[in-house]
Amino acid sequence: MSDIIVRFAGNEKGEEECAYGTRAKTLAGRFGVPIEKIAAFKVNNEIRPVETPLTFNSFLEPVLIDSPEGAMIYRRSLAFLLAVAQRKIFPERRLYVGHSLGNSYYYTFTEGVQPSSEDVSSLSSAMEELVKEDLPITFKHIAFEEALDLFKKNNQTDTLLLLDQRSSSRLKINECNGYMDIYVEPLLPRTGLLASFELMPYKEGLLLRFPGIGKGNEIEPFVDEPSIFRVYNEYKRWGRIVGVRVVGELNSLVAKRTIQDYIRIAEAHQARKLADIADLIYERRGTVKMILLAGPSSSGKTTSAKRLALELMVLGIKPIAIGLDDYYVGTASTPKDEKGQPDYECLEALDLPFLNEQLLALYRGEDVTLPVYDFKTGSRKPSGGRKIKLDRRTVLIVEGIHALNDALTPNIDRETKFKLYVSALTQLNLDDHNRIPTSDNRLLRRMVRDNQFRNKDAAGTIKMWPSVQAGERKHIFPFQNTADAAFNSALDYELSVLKYYAEPMLRAVKPGMCEYSEAVRLLSFLENFAPIPPQYVPGNSILREFIGESEFKY
Repeated sequence: MSDIIVRFAGNEKGEEECAYGTRAKTLAGRFGVPIEKIAAFKVNNEIRPVETPLTFNSFLEPVLIDSPEGAMIYRRSLAFLLAVAQRKIFPERRLYVGHSLGNSYYYTFTEGVQPSSEDVSSLSSAMEELVKEDLPITFKHIAFEEALDLFKKNNQTDTLLLLDQRSSSRLKINECNGYMDIYVEPLLPRTGLLASFELMPYKEGLLLRFPGIGKGNEIEPFVDEPSIFRVYNEYKRWGRIVGVRVVGELNSLVAKRTIQDYIRIAEAHQARKLADIADLIYERRGTVKMILLAGPSSSGKTTSAKRLALELMVLGIKPIAIGLDDYYVGTASTPKDEKGQPDYECLEALDLPFLNEQLLALYRGEDVTLPVYDFKTGSRKPSGGRKIKLDRRTVLIVEGIHALNDALTPNIDRETKFKLYVSALTQLNLDDHNRIPTSDNRLLRRMVRDNQFRNKDAAGTIKMWPSVQAGERKHIFPFQNTADAAFNSALDYELSVLKYYAEPMLRAVKPGMCEYSEAVRLLSFLENFAPIPPQYVPGNSILREFIGESEFKY
Protein backbone atom coordinates (compact mmCIF):
# COMPACT_ATOMS: atom_id res chain seq x y z
CA MET A 1 0.00 0.00 0.00
CA SER A 2 1.15 3.55 -0.69
CA ASP A 3 1.97 5.96 2.10
CA ILE A 4 -0.54 8.49 3.42
CA ILE A 5 -0.22 12.12 4.52
CA VAL A 6 -1.19 13.03 8.09
CA ARG A 7 -1.65 16.64 9.21
CA PHE A 8 -1.78 17.59 12.88
CA ALA A 9 -4.12 19.96 14.74
CA GLY A 10 -2.32 22.96 16.25
CA ASN A 11 0.40 22.76 13.61
CA GLU A 12 -1.33 23.76 10.41
CA LYS A 13 1.88 23.66 8.34
CA GLY A 14 3.09 20.41 9.84
CA GLU A 15 2.43 17.14 8.06
CA GLU A 16 4.03 13.74 7.93
CA GLU A 17 4.18 10.90 5.47
CA CYS A 18 3.13 7.71 7.23
CA ALA A 19 2.76 4.10 6.26
CA TYR A 20 -0.69 2.91 5.30
CA GLY A 21 -2.41 1.51 8.41
CA THR A 22 -0.35 3.49 10.93
CA ARG A 23 -2.14 3.46 14.29
CA ALA A 24 -3.30 6.88 15.43
CA LYS A 25 -1.81 6.36 18.91
CA THR A 26 1.73 6.10 17.52
CA LEU A 27 1.47 9.75 16.47
CA ALA A 28 0.46 11.05 19.92
CA GLY A 29 3.93 12.47 20.46
CA ARG A 30 3.31 15.07 17.74
CA PHE A 31 0.95 16.87 20.16
CA GLY A 32 3.24 16.98 23.18
CA VAL A 33 0.63 15.14 25.26
CA PRO A 34 1.20 11.79 27.03
CA ILE A 35 -0.85 9.05 25.41
CA GLU A 36 -2.41 8.33 28.83
CA LYS A 37 -4.20 11.70 28.69
CA ILE A 38 -5.73 11.03 25.27
CA ALA A 39 -9.18 9.39 25.22
CA ALA A 40 -9.55 9.20 21.43
CA PHE A 41 -8.57 10.97 18.24
CA LYS A 42 -10.55 13.00 15.78
CA VAL A 43 -9.67 11.67 12.35
CA ASN A 44 -10.93 14.20 9.83
CA ASN A 45 -13.26 15.46 12.56
CA GLU A 46 -14.70 12.03 13.36
CA ILE A 47 -13.99 10.66 16.86
CA ARG A 48 -12.25 7.31 16.61
CA PRO A 49 -10.50 4.98 19.11
CA VAL A 50 -6.79 5.60 19.72
CA GLU A 51 -5.95 2.25 18.08
CA THR A 52 -7.63 3.28 14.80
CA PRO A 53 -5.48 2.46 11.74
CA LEU A 54 -5.10 5.40 9.36
CA THR A 55 -5.83 4.24 5.83
CA PHE A 56 -6.24 7.56 4.01
CA ASN A 57 -4.92 11.12 4.18
CA SER A 58 -5.99 12.42 7.59
CA PHE A 59 -6.19 15.48 9.79
CA LEU A 60 -5.51 14.30 13.34
CA GLU A 61 -6.57 15.92 16.61
CA PRO A 62 -6.41 14.44 20.14
CA VAL A 63 -9.48 14.24 22.39
CA LEU A 64 -8.20 14.74 25.91
CA ILE A 65 -9.74 12.71 28.74
CA ASP A 66 -10.42 15.86 30.74
CA SER A 67 -12.34 17.53 27.90
CA PRO A 68 -16.17 17.31 27.73
CA GLU A 69 -15.95 14.77 24.88
CA GLY A 70 -13.20 12.85 26.65
CA ALA A 71 -15.17 12.81 29.91
CA MET A 72 -18.09 11.11 28.14
CA ILE A 73 -15.70 8.52 26.65
CA TYR A 74 -14.33 7.90 30.15
CA ARG A 75 -17.82 7.38 31.56
CA ARG A 76 -18.85 4.97 28.80
CA SER A 77 -15.59 3.05 29.30
CA LEU A 78 -16.20 2.89 33.05
CA ALA A 79 -19.70 1.51 32.44
CA PHE A 80 -18.16 -1.12 30.14
CA LEU A 81 -15.61 -1.99 32.84
CA LEU A 82 -18.42 -2.52 35.34
CA ALA A 83 -20.17 -4.83 32.86
CA VAL A 84 -16.96 -6.85 32.47
CA ALA A 85 -16.60 -7.11 36.27
CA GLN A 86 -20.25 -8.10 36.75
CA ARG A 87 -20.01 -10.86 34.13
CA LYS A 88 -16.87 -12.12 35.85
CA ILE A 89 -18.20 -12.41 39.43
CA PHE A 90 -22.00 -12.57 38.93
CA PRO A 91 -22.34 -14.40 35.58
CA GLU A 92 -25.84 -15.62 36.40
CA ARG A 93 -27.19 -12.10 37.05
CA ARG A 94 -27.87 -9.08 34.81
CA LEU A 95 -26.88 -5.58 35.85
CA TYR A 96 -29.08 -2.90 34.31
CA VAL A 97 -27.90 0.69 33.83
CA GLY A 98 -30.47 3.27 34.80
CA HIS A 99 -30.36 7.03 34.80
CA SER A 100 -27.72 9.57 35.74
CA LEU A 101 -27.70 11.19 39.17
CA GLY A 102 -25.20 14.03 39.30
CA ASN A 103 -21.82 12.55 38.39
CA SER A 104 -23.11 9.01 38.80
CA TYR A 105 -25.04 6.29 37.00
CA TYR A 106 -27.64 4.33 38.90
CA TYR A 107 -27.69 0.52 38.42
CA THR A 108 -30.01 -2.25 39.52
CA PHE A 109 -30.02 -6.02 39.09
CA THR A 110 -32.81 -7.01 36.73
CA GLU A 111 -33.88 -9.88 38.98
CA GLY A 112 -35.17 -7.27 41.42
CA VAL A 113 -32.70 -8.38 44.07
CA GLN A 114 -31.19 -5.48 45.98
CA PRO A 115 -27.38 -5.77 46.03
CA SER A 116 -25.86 -6.13 49.46
CA SER A 117 -22.92 -4.06 50.65
CA GLU A 118 -20.80 -7.17 50.09
CA ASP A 119 -22.05 -7.41 46.46
CA VAL A 120 -21.10 -3.79 45.81
CA SER A 121 -17.72 -4.28 47.47
CA SER A 122 -17.08 -7.40 45.36
CA LEU A 123 -17.91 -5.53 42.16
CA SER A 124 -15.65 -2.65 43.17
CA SER A 125 -12.78 -5.04 43.95
CA ALA A 126 -13.24 -6.80 40.62
CA MET A 127 -13.10 -3.46 38.79
CA GLU A 128 -9.97 -2.45 40.71
CA GLU A 129 -8.34 -5.76 39.78
CA LEU A 130 -9.16 -5.21 36.10
CA VAL A 131 -7.62 -1.73 36.33
CA LYS A 132 -4.42 -3.18 37.86
CA GLU A 133 -4.20 -5.80 35.11
CA ASP A 134 -4.30 -2.97 32.53
CA LEU A 135 -6.10 -5.14 29.99
CA PRO A 136 -6.70 -3.97 26.41
CA ILE A 137 -10.19 -2.84 25.39
CA THR A 138 -10.34 -3.69 21.71
CA PHE A 139 -12.83 -3.24 18.90
CA LYS A 140 -13.45 -5.44 15.90
CA HIS A 141 -16.10 -6.47 13.39
CA ILE A 142 -17.88 -9.82 13.53
CA ALA A 143 -20.50 -11.34 11.24
CA PHE A 144 -24.07 -10.37 12.03
CA GLU A 145 -25.13 -13.97 12.59
CA GLU A 146 -22.16 -14.48 14.90
CA ALA A 147 -23.27 -11.43 16.89
CA LEU A 148 -26.77 -12.86 17.23
CA ASP A 149 -25.37 -16.13 18.57
CA LEU A 150 -23.03 -14.30 20.94
CA PHE A 151 -25.67 -12.07 22.54
CA LYS A 152 -28.14 -14.93 22.74
CA LYS A 153 -25.54 -17.09 24.51
CA ASN A 154 -24.77 -14.26 26.96
CA ASN A 155 -28.47 -13.63 27.63
CA GLN A 156 -28.19 -10.05 26.34
CA THR A 157 -31.79 -10.01 25.19
CA ASP A 158 -32.10 -6.21 25.04
CA THR A 159 -29.11 -6.04 22.70
CA LEU A 160 -30.68 -8.73 20.52
CA LEU A 161 -33.83 -6.61 20.26
CA LEU A 162 -31.73 -3.62 19.24
CA LEU A 163 -30.22 -5.63 16.38
CA ASP A 164 -33.67 -5.96 14.81
CA GLN A 165 -33.12 -2.39 13.62
CA ARG A 166 -29.74 -3.25 12.04
CA SER A 167 -29.27 -4.80 8.60
CA SER A 168 -25.51 -4.73 8.05
CA SER A 169 -23.73 -8.03 7.31
CA ARG A 170 -21.22 -7.25 10.06
CA LEU A 171 -21.36 -5.64 13.48
CA LYS A 172 -18.76 -3.69 15.41
CA ILE A 173 -18.16 -4.80 18.99
CA ASN A 174 -15.91 -4.00 21.94
CA GLU A 175 -14.06 -6.80 23.76
CA CYS A 176 -12.19 -7.07 27.05
CA ASN A 177 -11.18 -10.14 29.05
CA GLY A 178 -13.44 -12.35 26.95
CA TYR A 179 -16.51 -10.13 27.41
CA MET A 180 -18.04 -8.60 24.27
CA ASP A 181 -20.64 -5.86 23.90
CA ILE A 182 -22.04 -3.87 21.03
CA TYR A 183 -19.91 -0.89 19.95
CA VAL A 184 -21.87 2.32 20.45
CA GLU A 185 -19.09 4.92 20.62
CA PRO A 186 -15.30 4.82 21.18
CA LEU A 187 -13.94 3.56 24.50
CA LEU A 188 -10.57 4.05 26.18
CA PRO A 189 -7.95 1.57 24.95
CA ARG A 190 -6.99 -0.01 28.31
CA THR A 191 -8.55 -0.75 31.67
CA GLY A 192 -5.55 0.79 33.43
CA LEU A 193 -6.78 4.26 32.48
CA LEU A 194 -9.98 3.81 34.52
CA ALA A 195 -8.67 4.11 38.06
CA SER A 196 -10.93 7.02 39.08
CA PHE A 197 -14.31 5.64 40.12
CA GLU A 198 -16.36 4.74 43.15
CA LEU A 199 -19.15 2.22 43.70
CA MET A 200 -21.62 2.83 46.52
CA PRO A 201 -24.93 1.24 47.53
CA TYR A 202 -27.92 3.49 46.83
CA LYS A 203 -31.65 2.81 47.26
CA GLU A 204 -32.47 -0.56 45.64
CA GLY A 205 -29.26 -0.58 43.58
CA LEU A 206 -25.85 1.04 43.39
CA LEU A 207 -24.17 4.13 42.01
CA LEU A 208 -21.18 4.13 39.68
CA ARG A 209 -19.52 7.47 40.47
CA PHE A 210 -16.96 9.28 38.28
CA PRO A 211 -15.12 12.63 38.09
CA GLY A 212 -17.01 15.70 36.91
CA ILE A 213 -16.08 17.41 33.66
CA GLY A 214 -12.89 19.39 34.12
CA LYS A 215 -12.21 17.86 37.56
CA GLY A 216 -9.35 15.58 36.51
CA ASN A 217 -9.26 12.45 38.68
CA GLU A 218 -11.23 14.03 41.53
CA ILE A 219 -14.50 12.42 42.57
CA GLU A 220 -16.45 15.05 44.46
CA PRO A 221 -18.56 14.27 47.56
CA PHE A 222 -21.92 12.74 46.73
CA VAL A 223 -24.86 15.14 46.72
CA ASP A 224 -28.22 13.39 46.76
CA GLU A 225 -30.99 14.52 44.41
CA PRO A 226 -34.06 12.79 45.88
CA SER A 227 -36.73 14.58 43.85
CA ILE A 228 -34.98 13.88 40.53
CA PHE A 229 -34.36 10.27 41.54
CA ARG A 230 -38.00 9.84 42.49
CA VAL A 231 -39.22 11.10 39.10
CA TYR A 232 -36.74 8.91 37.23
CA ASN A 233 -37.65 5.88 39.30
CA GLU A 234 -41.38 6.38 38.74
CA TYR A 235 -40.83 6.52 34.99
CA LYS A 236 -38.53 3.49 35.03
CA ARG A 237 -41.22 1.57 36.88
CA TRP A 238 -43.85 2.77 34.42
CA GLY A 239 -41.62 1.72 31.51
CA ARG A 240 -41.43 -1.80 32.91
CA ILE A 241 -45.20 -1.91 33.39
CA VAL A 242 -46.02 -0.89 29.80
CA GLY A 243 -43.18 -2.99 28.38
CA VAL A 244 -41.04 -0.22 26.87
CA ARG A 245 -37.75 -0.06 28.79
CA VAL A 246 -35.30 -0.17 25.90
CA VAL A 247 -35.21 1.03 22.31
CA GLY A 248 -35.69 -2.46 20.91
CA GLU A 249 -39.06 -2.76 22.66
CA LEU A 250 -40.12 0.61 21.24
CA ASN A 251 -39.03 -0.47 17.76
CA SER A 252 -41.06 -3.66 18.05
CA LEU A 253 -44.23 -1.58 18.56
CA VAL A 254 -43.42 0.33 15.38
CA ALA A 255 -42.91 -2.96 13.53
CA LYS A 256 -46.21 -4.34 14.86
CA ARG A 257 -48.01 -1.10 13.93
CA THR A 258 -49.28 -0.64 17.46
CA ILE A 259 -47.19 2.45 18.16
CA GLN A 260 -50.19 4.82 18.04
CA ASP A 261 -51.74 3.04 21.00
CA TYR A 262 -48.50 3.47 22.91
CA ILE A 263 -48.31 7.17 22.00
CA ARG A 264 -51.80 7.70 23.43
CA ILE A 265 -50.78 5.87 26.62
CA ALA A 266 -47.54 7.90 26.96
CA GLU A 267 -49.37 11.21 26.45
CA ALA A 268 -52.10 10.25 28.91
CA HIS A 269 -49.49 9.27 31.50
CA GLN A 270 -47.77 12.63 31.13
CA ALA A 271 -51.10 14.48 31.38
CA ARG A 272 -51.85 12.65 34.62
CA LYS A 273 -48.50 13.73 36.07
CA LEU A 274 -49.31 17.37 35.25
CA ALA A 275 -52.72 16.95 36.85
CA ASP A 276 -51.04 15.57 39.99
CA ILE A 277 -48.84 18.68 40.19
CA ALA A 278 -51.91 20.89 39.74
CA ASP A 279 -53.51 19.03 42.66
CA LEU A 280 -50.47 19.77 44.83
CA ILE A 281 -50.81 23.46 44.03
CA TYR A 282 -54.56 23.36 44.70
CA GLU A 283 -53.92 21.87 48.13
CA ARG A 284 -51.88 24.98 48.94
CA ARG A 285 -54.29 27.42 47.28
CA GLY A 286 -54.65 29.42 50.46
CA THR A 287 -50.96 30.35 50.49
CA VAL A 288 -49.46 29.83 47.01
CA LYS A 289 -49.63 32.96 44.87
CA MET A 290 -46.80 32.24 42.46
CA ILE A 291 -45.54 29.21 40.53
CA LEU A 292 -41.86 29.46 39.62
CA LEU A 293 -40.93 27.14 36.74
CA ALA A 294 -37.40 26.41 35.52
CA GLY A 295 -35.45 23.73 33.73
CA PRO A 296 -32.60 23.21 31.25
CA SER A 297 -32.81 24.17 27.59
CA SER A 298 -35.37 22.38 25.41
CA SER A 299 -37.19 20.81 28.32
CA GLY A 300 -40.54 21.93 26.95
CA LYS A 301 -41.04 24.46 29.72
CA THR A 302 -43.36 26.72 27.70
CA THR A 303 -45.80 23.97 26.74
CA SER A 304 -45.56 22.46 30.22
CA ALA A 305 -46.55 25.83 31.67
CA LYS A 306 -49.50 26.15 29.26
CA ARG A 307 -50.76 22.64 29.99
CA LEU A 308 -50.33 23.15 33.72
CA ALA A 309 -52.37 26.36 33.38
CA LEU A 310 -55.21 24.33 31.84
CA GLU A 311 -55.09 21.80 34.67
CA LEU A 312 -55.24 24.64 37.19
CA MET A 313 -58.24 26.20 35.41
CA VAL A 314 -60.04 22.85 35.69
CA LEU A 315 -59.64 23.26 39.47
CA GLY A 316 -60.95 26.82 39.41
CA ILE A 317 -57.57 28.59 39.60
CA LYS A 318 -56.89 31.37 37.09
CA PRO A 319 -53.18 31.50 36.10
CA ILE A 320 -51.46 34.65 34.84
CA ALA A 321 -48.14 34.18 33.02
CA ILE A 322 -45.22 36.56 33.52
CA GLY A 323 -42.14 36.42 31.31
CA LEU A 324 -38.83 37.17 33.00
CA ASP A 325 -37.34 38.27 29.66
CA ASP A 326 -39.40 41.46 29.96
CA TYR A 327 -37.41 42.40 33.08
CA TYR A 328 -34.01 42.63 31.38
CA VAL A 329 -32.08 45.70 32.50
CA GLY A 330 -31.20 46.47 28.89
CA THR A 331 -28.11 45.99 26.74
CA ALA A 332 -26.34 49.05 28.11
CA SER A 333 -26.62 47.85 31.72
CA THR A 334 -26.12 44.11 31.19
CA PRO A 335 -23.03 42.74 33.01
CA LYS A 336 -20.15 41.45 30.89
CA ASP A 337 -18.84 37.89 30.92
CA GLU A 338 -15.17 36.86 31.09
CA LYS A 339 -14.86 37.49 27.34
CA GLY A 340 -16.22 41.01 27.65
CA GLN A 341 -19.53 40.11 26.01
CA PRO A 342 -22.99 40.90 27.49
CA ASP A 343 -24.00 38.04 29.80
CA TYR A 344 -27.76 37.83 29.32
CA GLU A 345 -27.98 34.62 31.36
CA CYS A 346 -26.62 35.95 34.64
CA LEU A 347 -29.08 36.87 37.39
CA GLU A 348 -27.90 40.49 37.35
CA ALA A 349 -29.10 40.87 33.76
CA LEU A 350 -32.60 41.16 35.27
CA ASP A 351 -34.00 44.23 37.01
CA LEU A 352 -34.54 42.44 40.31
CA PRO A 353 -35.65 45.47 42.37
CA PHE A 354 -38.32 46.34 39.80
CA LEU A 355 -39.49 42.71 39.53
CA ASN A 356 -39.84 42.36 43.30
CA GLU A 357 -41.52 45.76 43.58
CA GLN A 358 -44.19 44.67 41.10
CA LEU A 359 -44.65 41.27 42.75
CA LEU A 360 -45.18 42.84 46.16
CA ALA A 361 -47.67 45.28 44.66
CA LEU A 362 -49.58 42.36 43.15
CA TYR A 363 -49.52 40.55 46.50
CA ARG A 364 -51.11 43.65 48.06
CA GLY A 365 -53.94 43.43 45.53
CA GLU A 366 -52.85 46.42 43.46
CA ASP A 367 -53.06 46.83 39.67
CA VAL A 368 -49.71 46.44 37.92
CA THR A 369 -48.71 47.20 34.34
CA LEU A 370 -46.23 44.56 33.18
CA PRO A 371 -43.13 45.69 31.28
CA VAL A 372 -42.40 44.73 27.66
CA TYR A 373 -38.80 44.30 26.57
CA ASP A 374 -37.91 45.23 22.98
CA PHE A 375 -35.12 42.92 21.81
CA LYS A 376 -34.54 45.05 18.71
CA THR A 377 -33.65 48.16 20.70
CA GLY A 378 -32.23 46.30 23.68
CA SER A 379 -34.38 48.26 26.10
CA ARG A 380 -37.78 48.25 27.78
CA LYS A 381 -40.73 49.80 25.93
CA PRO A 382 -41.86 52.96 27.74
CA SER A 383 -45.57 52.25 27.27
CA GLY A 384 -45.52 48.88 29.01
CA GLY A 385 -47.92 46.02 28.37
CA ARG A 386 -50.76 44.16 30.09
CA LYS A 387 -52.35 45.42 33.28
CA ILE A 388 -52.95 42.61 35.76
CA LYS A 389 -54.26 42.15 39.29
CA LEU A 390 -54.35 39.20 41.68
CA ASP A 391 -57.45 38.01 43.48
CA ARG A 392 -58.11 34.96 45.64
CA ARG A 393 -58.50 32.67 42.60
CA THR A 394 -55.50 33.86 40.57
CA VAL A 395 -51.91 32.65 40.66
CA LEU A 396 -48.82 33.88 38.82
CA ILE A 397 -46.76 31.55 36.61
CA VAL A 398 -43.19 32.78 36.26
CA GLU A 399 -40.94 30.88 33.85
CA GLY A 400 -37.20 31.46 33.43
CA ILE A 401 -33.74 30.00 33.99
CA HIS A 402 -33.41 31.65 37.42
CA ALA A 403 -36.92 30.85 38.63
CA LEU A 404 -35.77 28.30 41.25
CA ASN A 405 -33.12 30.62 42.66
CA ASP A 406 -34.47 32.42 45.73
CA ALA A 407 -32.15 35.34 44.89
CA LEU A 408 -34.59 36.13 42.06
CA THR A 409 -37.42 36.89 44.48
CA PRO A 410 -35.71 37.65 47.82
CA ASN A 411 -38.55 39.88 49.02
CA ILE A 412 -41.23 37.23 48.52
CA ASP A 413 -42.26 34.84 51.32
CA ARG A 414 -41.15 31.28 50.47
CA GLU A 415 -44.51 29.90 51.61
CA THR A 416 -46.26 31.76 48.79
CA LYS A 417 -44.01 30.21 46.12
CA PHE A 418 -44.40 26.82 44.45
CA LYS A 419 -41.21 25.79 42.64
CA LEU A 420 -41.49 23.41 39.69
CA TYR A 421 -38.48 21.85 37.97
CA VAL A 422 -39.07 20.66 34.39
CA SER A 423 -36.67 18.49 32.40
CA ALA A 424 -36.72 15.82 29.71
CA LEU A 425 -35.60 12.79 31.72
CA THR A 426 -35.86 9.92 29.25
CA GLN A 427 -36.07 6.52 30.94
CA LEU A 428 -35.23 4.57 27.77
CA ASN A 429 -31.91 2.74 27.37
CA LEU A 430 -30.35 1.35 24.23
CA ASP A 431 -29.87 -1.96 26.07
CA ASP A 432 -28.74 -3.32 29.46
CA HIS A 433 -25.41 -1.52 29.47
CA ASN A 434 -25.83 1.47 27.18
CA ARG A 435 -27.89 4.41 28.37
CA ILE A 436 -29.33 7.38 26.51
CA PRO A 437 -28.01 10.70 27.89
CA THR A 438 -30.85 13.10 28.60
CA SER A 439 -28.73 15.90 27.13
CA ASP A 440 -28.82 14.12 23.74
CA ASN A 441 -32.61 14.09 23.90
CA ARG A 442 -32.67 17.84 24.58
CA LEU A 443 -30.01 18.62 21.96
CA LEU A 444 -32.06 16.90 19.26
CA ARG A 445 -35.17 18.78 20.41
CA ARG A 446 -33.27 22.07 20.26
CA MET A 447 -31.79 21.26 16.86
CA VAL A 448 -35.18 20.52 15.32
CA ARG A 449 -36.82 23.58 16.88
CA ASP A 450 -33.97 25.88 15.81
CA ASN A 451 -34.38 24.67 12.26
CA GLN A 452 -38.18 24.79 12.24
CA PHE A 453 -38.60 28.24 13.77
CA ARG A 454 -35.25 30.07 13.71
CA ASN A 455 -33.78 29.01 10.36
CA LYS A 456 -30.67 27.66 12.07
CA ASP A 457 -28.88 24.59 10.73
CA ALA A 458 -27.66 21.63 12.77
CA ALA A 459 -24.07 22.88 12.86
CA GLY A 460 -25.24 26.16 14.38
CA THR A 461 -27.09 24.40 17.19
CA ILE A 462 -24.21 22.00 17.86
CA LYS A 463 -21.75 24.91 18.00
CA MET A 464 -23.64 26.78 20.71
CA TRP A 465 -24.70 23.72 22.75
CA PRO A 466 -21.60 23.60 25.03
CA SER A 467 -22.24 27.18 26.17
CA VAL A 468 -25.89 26.31 26.80
CA GLN A 469 -24.83 23.37 28.96
CA ALA A 470 -22.33 25.53 30.85
CA GLY A 471 -25.16 27.96 31.64
CA GLU A 472 -27.34 25.11 32.89
CA ARG A 473 -24.61 23.82 35.21
CA LYS A 474 -24.19 27.32 36.61
CA HIS A 475 -27.73 28.69 36.80
CA ILE A 476 -30.18 25.76 36.88
CA PHE A 477 -28.84 22.44 38.17
CA PRO A 478 -27.59 23.83 41.52
CA PHE A 479 -31.18 24.77 42.42
CA GLN A 480 -33.13 21.74 41.19
CA ASN A 481 -33.24 20.17 44.65
CA THR A 482 -35.09 23.23 46.00
CA ALA A 483 -38.15 22.48 43.85
CA ASP A 484 -41.46 21.48 45.41
CA ALA A 485 -42.14 19.17 42.47
CA ALA A 486 -40.39 17.88 39.36
CA PHE A 487 -42.05 17.17 36.03
CA ASN A 488 -40.62 14.87 33.39
CA SER A 489 -41.40 16.31 29.95
CA ALA A 490 -39.76 13.45 28.02
CA LEU A 491 -41.87 11.16 25.86
CA ASP A 492 -40.25 7.80 25.26
CA TYR A 493 -41.37 7.70 21.64
CA GLU A 494 -40.09 11.16 20.74
CA LEU A 495 -36.59 10.27 19.50
CA SER A 496 -38.20 8.16 16.78
CA VAL A 497 -40.14 11.24 15.68
CA LEU A 498 -37.21 13.65 16.00
CA LYS A 499 -35.21 11.26 13.79
CA TYR A 500 -37.51 12.19 10.89
CA TYR A 501 -36.35 15.83 11.11
CA ALA A 502 -32.83 15.51 12.49
CA GLU A 503 -31.25 12.97 10.15
CA PRO A 504 -31.30 15.13 6.99
CA MET A 505 -30.08 18.10 9.03
CA LEU A 506 -27.17 16.13 10.47
CA ARG A 507 -26.17 14.77 7.06
CA ALA A 508 -25.77 18.36 5.89
CA VAL A 509 -22.86 18.77 8.36
CA LYS A 510 -19.74 17.97 6.32
CA PRO A 511 -16.34 16.55 7.37
CA GLY A 512 -14.54 19.88 7.03
CA MET A 513 -16.74 21.45 9.72
CA CYS A 514 -15.80 21.42 13.42
CA GLU A 515 -19.29 20.16 14.30
CA TYR A 516 -18.93 17.04 12.13
CA SER A 517 -17.81 14.72 14.96
CA GLU A 518 -20.95 15.47 16.97
CA ALA A 519 -23.16 15.14 13.89
CA VAL A 520 -21.67 11.70 13.13
CA ARG A 521 -22.20 10.62 16.74
CA LEU A 522 -25.84 11.67 16.71
CA LEU A 523 -26.48 10.02 13.34
CA SER A 524 -25.01 6.78 14.65
CA PHE A 525 -27.21 7.08 17.74
CA LEU A 526 -30.40 7.68 15.70
CA GLU A 527 -29.73 4.59 13.58
CA ASN A 528 -31.00 2.55 16.53
CA PHE A 529 -34.53 3.98 16.26
CA ALA A 530 -37.30 2.93 13.90
CA PRO A 531 -38.91 6.15 12.60
CA ILE A 532 -42.36 7.26 13.70
CA PRO A 533 -44.41 9.58 11.41
CA PRO A 534 -44.84 13.10 12.89
CA GLN A 535 -48.58 13.04 12.14
CA TYR A 536 -48.99 10.54 14.98
CA VAL A 537 -48.08 13.24 17.54
CA PRO A 538 -51.14 14.87 19.18
CA GLY A 539 -51.60 18.60 18.69
CA ASN A 540 -51.30 19.40 22.39
CA SER A 541 -48.17 17.29 22.91
CA ILE A 542 -45.07 18.89 24.40
CA LEU A 543 -43.20 17.48 21.40
CA ARG A 544 -45.16 19.88 19.17
CA GLU A 545 -43.22 22.77 20.75
CA PHE A 546 -40.22 21.49 18.79
CA ILE A 547 -41.61 19.97 15.60
CA GLY A 548 -44.38 22.52 14.99
CA GLU A 549 -48.15 22.57 14.39
CA SER A 550 -48.96 22.83 18.09
CA GLU A 551 -52.46 23.66 19.27
CA PHE A 552 -50.87 26.22 21.58
CA LYS A 553 -49.65 29.67 20.56
CA TYR A 554 -46.13 30.72 21.52
